[in-house]
Amino acid sequence: MNSEIAVLGAGAWGTAIAKVIAEKKKEVVLWSHEESVRDDINNNKYNSRFLPGVKLPETLIATSNIEEAAEGKEYIIYASPSLFLLDTLKKSITVNSIRDGKTHIAVITKGFLPTDAGPRLILETMEDYLPGFFRQSLVYISGPSHAEEVSTGKVTGLIAASENPKNSIRYRDLLKSPRLLVYSSLDVRGVQAAAAAKNVIAIAFGMLDALKTSGNAEAFGDGTESLLLAAGLNEIQILGMALGATHPETFTSISGIGDLDVTCRSIHGRNRRFGREIIEKNILKPFKDIDDLLNRIVEIGYLPEGVAAAKYIKVLAEKHKLKMPISVGLYKLLNRELEPMEFCKNILSDWE
Repeated sequence: MNSEIAVLGAGAWGTAIAKVIAEKKKEVVLWSHEESVRDDINNNKYNSRFLPGVKLPETLIATSNIEEAAEGKEYIIYASPSLFLLDTLKKSITVNSIRDGKTHIAVITKGFLPTDAGPRLILETMEDYLPGFFRQSLVYISGPSHAEEVSTGKVTGLIAASENPKNSIRYRDLLKSPRLLVYSSLDVRGVQAAAAAKNVIAIAFGMLDALKTSGNAEAFGDGTESLLLAAGLNEIQILGMALGATHPETFTSISGIGDLDVTCRSIHGRNRRFGREIIEKNILKPFKDIDDLLNRIVEIGYLPEGVAAAKYIKVLAEKHKLKMPISVGLYKLLNRELEPMEFCKNILSDWE
């Protein structure tokens, strides 16, 4: 394959990002774990499973051979969900162009990664597996975005964060288009923390939204949701600063409040949907605790990243002695220690 660009992960977001780049008349290789997705992309120019209804460019080619996808690329974007990201990385780092440091690497996955030392941010964990010359040069891409909108040309803004300004600009230029605005940032830790923690708040928001439109409408309204957003943003900033964020304005920019708002309010948000279904469908009933839920997450039918993030944030909150009643309360709910109404009442009182 002659392409200089690979996206590793053919879910909705990976496919949407690959489409944006391919539309700029660039050849892009998209790695898919599922052969059926690969064949659909190559034969029909659709990813019907993860991004239905969106026609893909001819310059976008899929493969299920990860080494073939990664070898010889100038740019690689990792797009696997956080639960599978390290596995994707381990399968790809043996290619010559990565071992020789000839590839620029970015990540669009949101969440934390488990390690022997506890949960850590994505880039610092990946640096432990990659050759040393990748240290402080990886790029993290985030922002208020949904694959369904980016893939259909809705105006969207993203942040490309890196400790290496040149690499941030490289990915900014690779991705930007008239309808995809990309900005540079040096606050890699703050952007990563905001991207991961907002999914937890979005689950709580989905629960509140379902309660608001049910028989509990008299207790919860638009103002309650705004209260949750404000309190949630405060928790995100508390966590981000504890994890080494360098710029407080990260949390009031598109990677902070912008991403939080769209994740909570958009109909495309999987975490918001999961929160609503906790109330409307009692979706947690089959699971005995959060570990059981994570082990059987495929039974949900979609992947709410906030479930794993809630587990890891509880650990980080205890480690750094942070007061995060929404995030820790949601962990207890997912661990079947609290019922939904008890959770909502508890966090309301904790906001006082």
